[in-house]
Amino acid sequence: MPEPHSLPRGLIIAAPRSGAGKTTVTLGLLRAFSRNEVTVQPFKCGPDYIDPAFHAAAAGRPSFNLDSWAMQQSTVVELLERATAGADIVVAEALMGLFDGVATQGTWGTGASADLAALTGWPVILVLDVSGQSQTAAAVARGFRGFRDGVNIAGVILNRVGSDRHIRLATMAIEQQGLPVFGAIPRRADLAMPERHLGLVQAGEMADLDNRLNTFADLIEGHVDLFRVMGSAAPGRHPIIEPARRRPPGQRIALAEDAAFSFVYPHIAEQWRSAGAEIVPFSPLNDEAPDASCDVAWLPGGYPELHLERLAGNAHFLTGMRDFAATKPVHGECGGYMVLGDSIEDANGKRFPMLGLLELSTSFAKRRMQLGYRRATLLTECPIGAKGSVVAGHEFHYATIVKAPSRKLASVTDADGNAVLEGGGVNGHVSGSFFHFVDAT
Repeated sequence: MPEPHSLPRGLIIAAPRSGAGKTTVTLGLLRAFSRNEVTVQPFKCGPDYIDPAFHAAAAGRPSFNLDSWAMQQSTVVELLERATAGADIVVAEALMGLFDGVATQGTWGTGASADLAALTGWPVILVLDVSGQSQTAAAVARGFRGFRDGVNIAGVILNRVGSDRHIRLATMAIEQQGLPVFGAIPRRADLAMPERHLGLVQAGEMADLDNRLNTFADLIEGHVDLFRVMGSAAPGRHPIIEPARRRPPGQRIALAEDAAFSFVYPHIAEQWRSAGAEIVPFSPLNDEAPDASCDVAWLPGGYPELHLERLAGNAHFLTGMRDFAATKPVHGECGGYMVLGDSIEDANGKRFPMLGLLELSTSFAKRRMQLGYRRATLLTECPIGAKGSVVAGHEFHYATIVKAPSRKLASVTDADGNAVLEGGGVNGHVSGSFFHFVDAT
């Protein structure tokens, strides 16, 4: 067996559940390290669309998703190798609770953040929300130790503490279990980031983002021992796996990029560039059409439902997209998929005409959450793969389908292998789906 390849020192910021403060701590650490001239490489475990942009703003380096269910291990290894070059330390933010994943094995894991900890050997710092408890937090922390082989808990950061006595009681109990406490963050109602139905408001929409990130860094530097945190980081490693050579959908890719179309996974764009493709951005919100010299156009997800009147009135965008699609491939994901359809109905029931390239009509008047991993067998060739190929993705939206395309793009199942009725659509050169493409399987 070949020796594992080494990685820089790293940490995974995790918690027992969502909402415990992982993102605040992660962003604070990233910005604090960065402004202290420590080159820090961020990652996000799992399929979250939004957090990587906040990571990148805090660290000054692109952040990438790492996913053990939807990504091939070779894809994860390639990202680890490429992204960590030149980094002093790695900080990866976990998804949900540390051990939370799906019930069935994906490409090499269940999607749990613990899969990444076991793969790389990077230790975990637990963020414990201790509001409403003190010594009991030690039982929670103790339960994480030894729960899974290969996952090392390096220490704890307490969050939402109420007093010095509160800190003392929780810290003493946790340290009696052999786990160091690196700091305690007080309750602060003003720390909450603005949210929308898919998570945080996008990084690019927050005019005061830099100030907020500095506030988080001030909080970490004032209440957490940065030197102990950095000292708890350990060198990582990964198995040596030959990376898969993936062909981009074209040599020149027109990519919609603005506040309405922003949910493209960073690793997808990185794979295109590393394969020699050129990405040519355009903004539908600014009434821009894809460059006619491009080989393919890609409309990612985002929040087009917040800009329906503007999109419906942008004649240059609509005409240019239709002209492009007459001769060249166009693919849409989630929000981009809906814009390729005939119409979108807003939350008040008002209907707005869209591109009309797919016989699809959707509505936000009756919201219904659709969430989860997807495995899709493509029924025709399209920009995400050849006919018959199997791809993995993730779906998260609140739209309902009023009229579905008569010709499906793919046969789709969820993480448990159950059939998903919505299989996207295809019409000539145009294709789309509600799931966001993550990797080929």
